[in-house]
Amino acid sequence: MNLNEFTPTQPVILGFDPGKDKCGLAVMGLDRKLHYHQVVPSTEAIATIETLRQKFPISLMVMGDQTTAKGWKQQLQQQLSDPLNIMLVDERYTSLEARDRYWQMFPPKGITKLLPQGMRTPPRPIDDIVAILLIERYLSRLTESAK
Repeated sequence: MNLNEFTPTQPVILGFDPGKDKCGLAVMGLDRKLHYHQVVPSTEAIATIETLRQKFPISLMVMGDQTTAKGWKQQLQQQLSDPLNIMLVDERYTSLEARDRYWQMFPPKGITKLLPQGMRTPPRPIDDIVAILLIERYLSRLTESAK
């Protein structure tokens, strides 16, 4: 996704799906408008986050709470030039949800359309879509607690 597109003025949330080899990143406004999503090698994650923070008014990071979360949270707090508030979100089943969301965002073409959705495998990593889902889960939790 091009970083030179429209820049939001309202605070946005950075979604982060950390992994050993690759990480998913997404930037979404409180209005649920998606501004950026990308899968990056884990070795480039912190540098990419720094770049995104220069480009977007990121107020908060939302991260999955599973296996690598604790180590990544510590690493982010130590290595980011400016501390960032990090919220952990339940990430159970996000990989399955992300597969379905991938096909909503990028409808299948050609012969792939004929396969039942459960048999289709996205043609690229979907860690960025997991990051989108983490932000949405966080926002849903906020609106539920505000009722």
